[in-house]
Amino acid sequence: MRTLTTLTGNSQKLDGGAMFGNAPKALWQRWMPADELNRIDLGCRALLVQEDERNILIETGIGAFFSPELKQRFGVQEDRHVLLDSLAAAGLSDADIDIVVLTHLHFDHAGGLLAAWQADQPPRLLFPNAQFITGRRQWQRACNPHARDKASYIPELLDLLENSGRLHLIDENEQCELLGPDWRLHWSDGHTPGQLLPEVAMPGGPVVFPGDLIPGAPWVHLPITMGYDRFPEGLIEEKEALLADLYPRGGRLVFTHDPAIAIGQVNRDDKGRYSLKNTQSSVRNLAE
Repeated sequence: MRTLTTLTGNSQKLDGGAMFGNAPKALWQRWMPADELNRIDLGCRALLVQEDERNILIETGIGAFFSPELKQRFGVQEDRHVLLDSLAAAGLSDADIDIVVLTHLHFDHAGGLLAAWQADQPPRLLFPNAQFITGRRQWQRACNPHARDKASYIPELLDLLENSGRLHLIDENEQCELLGPDWRLHWSDGHTPGQLLPEVAMPGGPVVFPGDLIPGAPWVHLPITMGYDRFPEGLIEEKEALLADLYPRGGRLVFTHDPAIAIGQVNRDDKGRYSLKNTQSSVRNLAE
């Protein structure tokens, strides 16, 4: 028996132009209205997979590790660690998580691994009983970042993960034995090298957590990319390949950054344009 539950993490407000790359504001503001500072609302959603008496968490969001100054700079809205509240609402704590799968190590996807900021206290790693999974090439990128995304990584977190003795680095050509044969891993380099996109087998069709390859419903449209993507043209090709694979299988996507849509089924019209159907704002114990 396997069940899926989407979990809300800390939310952000980020510049809409940066989030929609070369798409004009006249287009993207139809999907996500901007405030007076040109910022749009973004979520940091995680996915809880419960199976075989184990709890698997896909991503942890941005969390609350930032100091007040950096919290304001990056538009983090809440002071508390919202993901921990969401876990508690599901009857769990961070100590109950057996595996954490990280699509990549940017702070808005992995920062939730850290406890909330406290003055004069060093960063502290949560999830004391979890094994941590991420891509080997993404780990290498994080440890030796390019100037373009150096500020997106948390050096202290990398040290804590490595020193935990519970970090598992996965290569593209291998099956992740820790997750098991019912899990499939897709890979993407367009946003950041070695981004790992887990696919969970479900009776009603597979569910994929596409990370920043497709961060929300508007980005299902093939030409839409983010200004943060390192290789937008390659990302579009990766996105098209993933959607083409999922559509005939009734595949669904869980969005990490969409504030309103948690999950949707991949749809395609007679002109080959991709969209979503059967969208939901949240999922609780989806088993089918």
